[in-house]
Amino acid sequence: MITIKNKEHLVKNGETQLDRKARTLALKGLESAINAVDPKHIIKSKILLKNLTLHINGCSFNLKKFRNVYVIGGGKASGSMAEALEHVLGNHITSGIVNVPYGSKKKTELIKFNEAGHPIPDEAGVEGTLRMLEIVEQAKEDDLVICLISGGGSSLMPLPRGEVSIADKREITDALLKCGATINEINTVRKHISDFKGGWLAKKAYPATILNLILSDVVGDPLDFIASGPTVPDSTTFSDAIKVLKKYGLWDKAPAPIRKVLSDGEKGLIPETPKADDDAFKKVFNVVIGNNRLASLAACEPLKSEGLNTLLLTSTLEGEARHAGVMLASIAREVAASKNPIPKPAGIITGGETTVTITGEGLGGRNQEIALAAAQKLNGVDGAVVASLSTDGVDGPTDAAGAIADGKTLTRAAKMGLAPEEFLEENDSYRFFSKLGDLILTGPTGTNVNDVSVIVVL
Repeated sequence: MITIKNKEHLVKNGETQLDRKARTLALKGLESAINAVDPKHIIKSKILLKNLTLHINGCSFNLKKFRNVYVIGGGKASGSMAEALEHVLGNHITSGIVNVPYGSKKKTELIKFNEAGHPIPDEAGVEGTLRMLEIVEQAKEDDLVICLISGGGSSLMPLPRGEVSIADKREITDALLKCGATINEINTVRKHISDFKGGWLAKKAYPATILNLILSDVVGDPLDFIASGPTVPDSTTFSDAIKVLKKYGLWDKAPAPIRKVLSDGEKGLIPETPKADDDAFKKVFNVVIGNNRLASLAACEPLKSEGLNTLLLTSTLEGEARHAGVMLASIAREVAASKNPIPKPAGIITGGETTVTITGEGLGGRNQEIALAAAQKLNGVDGAVVASLSTDGVDGPTDAAGAIADGKTLTRAAKMGLAPEEFLEENDSYRFFSKLGDLILTGPTGTNVNDVSVIVVL
């Protein structure tokens, strides 16, 4: 059971009884969302091994027909996924390795953990990825490769293409993260400077059978963008990657080896990423076992049980975090003033992944920035809360999962001499909420399906 560690403190920060109740409900919704996409729970509930046949989502794999069962993968949730899969399959697993973030606790015997860098890739990630390729390239037609893919896999499974170095990948990844590029745009570039992602893993594993278990952290679940789609036909091209870099003014600043690989690819001098007509994909089975919609729907349940009118507004929220925060608070004010879009007491859920275009020198994350922007619009509304978190428990380069704001947040801030607009200007939401004691703390959750925001209006 994953919990918000400082939940009691966050509730006490509410200045009125109504605010404290709204905070309690919002935090319950967020906890429900995280626990619904716990990889251990999902895998144990969706995968059945009966009479040596593996069943999942209508697919069946008779393990008697496979000489070996290998497990590979990477992402923020891959460690938890590996633990759960090993519990189900036990000694039917021949061997395996997954790339996990530093500090992951190993609870497996057959599947090795290789700790690596995230969100900026490092050499440890390259070493682990090479070991995965060693496994799949020796796999035969009668072998089964189970891939465990989750958000963060792009950074955790790097394998630079051509003359591109890991330092080059770090530089361009960092630049793309800071400029406000979407995850789809970032992964378009990553796929085309990689020898592993963008379908290359499936190509190199052929003719083995691949079962790809996916915990989606990309809005709308486009398979070729989740962890940059190592086992999925790539829908993008070298030209698309170049367009992304030019769009954000990064083309001329990109390391020369990256520009060379992308230019050579556009000219047809090196092979494109594998496309849908490649034979390798005929033996690949991709199964999304969890996503943001699952988490967002789960967030509604405790609110319903407490008698709130509930609405899942969207699980595909994108755009600038601060704009999303204003929008969420505007909805809260509308509910408080009328019966739109639903009457109060109301609980409204949104899921997705916003972006932050960094212009200041502060510290924060997209969910904290949502809450900071929302606080300014919520000002003065009693019993109204906006709380937002990243389901992996790590919002930006901080130790917080997100933050919570209510109609008294600005009043409390003013008493402490804090000017919220200055913190927002500096992208310094972490320090703002740290001073107020309104950061949401979960620690790493072992899952990752984007972000969930909860609006409660009583």
